[in-house]
Amino acid sequence: MNYFCHALPHLDNAWIVAGTAIPDWLSVADRQVRLRPRQVSPFAEAENPIIRDVARGVLQHLHDDDWFHRTRGFAEVTARVAVEFRELLAGGDGFRCGFLGHIATEMLLDAALIDEHPAEFARYLEVIDQIEAMAVQEAVNQMARQPTLRLARLIELFRRERFLCDYADDERFLWRLNHVQSRVKLPLLPPQAVAVITWSREFVRQRRGDLLPQSLYGGRVS
Repeated sequence: MNYFCHALPHLDNAWIVAGTAIPDWLSVADRQVRLRPRQVSPFAEAENPIIRDVARGVLQHLHDDDWFHRTRGFAEVTARVAVEFRELLAGGDGFRCGFLGHIATEMLLDAALIDEHPAEFARYLEVIDQIEAMAVQEAVNQMARQPTLRLARLIELFRRERFLCDYADDERFLWRLNHVQSRVKLPLLPPQAVAVITWSREFVRQRRGDLLPQSLYGGRVS
């Protein structure tokens, strides 16, 4: 799952929305800081409503990732998208293509949901603008074994850059995907990868119901 997918059922609570983004924000801002369910769970009943709701959002993210990554749809779609990248790269590196299949599927699933829920996406952007970045960082530092000094700055960047708005355009999507590649020190994709993204976008859209089964996710979204 990606940012909007995690947040979509929780747009009535900005702090829970922030919590659902925190594991992914930390993977960009401060990879050494990890939040595990056993660390976070006690804070889900905290008296402080910000800490409580941020913790509940983090736990929701971890729960969602657990079932999402074990669905048959996720296994099939990521494998098929990885094959498309492997063919583009003339065999390429198996690990790199597997990573691309995983991350591109999650990003394109967000793109599909944004198309399906434009009003909710506009609301999501409003909610992100309401989040007090330093308060989120302070909440994380209550829960984490190792504190972060970088999270608030990343939240401000996320708010300013509007990353998810680029997901609708294949060339901008490639640009964002190459940002991920650069961050994890993998070679950048060539411009020809736009064709793979175009194909994968429609494939993910077709398999959206298999990626987000109604029994696990769909009932939470109107």
